[in-house]
Amino acid sequence: MKEASGIHMVTGNGENSYAANSRLQEKAILETRPVLCKAIQEVCTSLSARRSTMVVADLGCSSGPNTLHVVSEVIGAVQFYTRKLEEERRAVEVQFFLNDLPGNDFNLVFRSLEQLEHLGGKETQPYYVAGLLGSYYRKLFPSRSVHFFHSSYSLMWRSKGCVEKEKLDTFNLPYYAPSVKEVKALINESKLFDIEHVRLFESNWYPQDDSDSDVVLDYAIGGANVAKCIRAVLEPLIVDHFGDNIIEELFVVYASVVAKHLEKVKAKYPIIMASLKKAMH
Repeated sequence: MKEASGIHMVTGNGENSYAANSRLQEKAILETRPVLCKAIQEVCTSLSARRSTMVVADLGCSSGPNTLHVVSEVIGAVQFYTRKLEEERRAVEVQFFLNDLPGNDFNLVFRSLEQLEHLGGKETQPYYVAGLLGSYYRKLFPSRSVHFFHSSYSLMWRSKGCVEKEKLDTFNLPYYAPSVKEVKALINESKLFDIEHVRLFESNWYPQDDSDSDVVLDYAIGGANVAKCIRAVLEPLIVDHFGDNIIEELFVVYASVVAKHLEKVKAKYPIIMASLKKAMH
C-alpha cells in the first residue's frame, strides 16, 4: 500500500464533518490537560532569555474545535506560569505549527483562529500560528528547533497496512492500536526519549456519555452518534475506494450494529497518554 498521504478527516463543519463529530477526541484532550500543563511549565522553566520564544508543534492537528483546544491550553499554561514570574520574564512568545497532511481542512482551522483573539484578555501571551503540511513520518523541522510536540488521536495512523503486497485485501487501513507495553518498548528501544508519564484510560464509545454507569440509557442514539464519529474519520477513505453511493446505507447499518452492541454492554475505547522528554546522553 502506498504511503497514506491522502488521509484526512471529513472537511467543513457540517452534520457529518469531523469538526461536528469529534467529542470523543475532545474528551481525551481534556483528560490529558494536567500532563500537558506540567510539560509546558517545564519548557517555560528551561527558557533562559528574558524575551523567549517557545515553539510548539501539533502533529495531526486535523480541523475543528479540538485544534483550538490544544492551542488555547498551551497559551493558558504559559500565561499561568509566567504570571508567577517577575514582570520582565512575562514576554514569552509562542510559535505554533499545526501539522497535518495536505488534504486536511486548513481553511477551517484558520477561519476559526479568530475565536482565540480574546483569550485571556489584553494580557494574552503573544502567539503566532502557521500551518505545516506533510507527514510526520518524514522530517518536518530543522534539528533542535521545536520545544514541545503534541499529538492526540493521530499516532495510530501508520505511514503504510506492513505485510506482503499479495496478502493485502482490496481495502486496507494504515491503522494500528498498540498496547501500553508495546508503546513503552518502542520508546525505550529508540533511546531518544525518557518516559515522564504514561498511562491508559478509557472513554465511552458514545462520545456524549460522560457517566461512569455500566448502562447506555439510549443505545439507539448512542449507536447513531458513534456512527457519526467514525464516519467523520473514515468517509474520505471509503469514498476514495468504493465511491460515494454506499456511504449513507453503510453508516445506517453500522449505527444499527453498534446500537445492538450497546444494548448488551457499554463499550469503551482504550486511550494511551504519554509524556516524553528528550533523553540526555
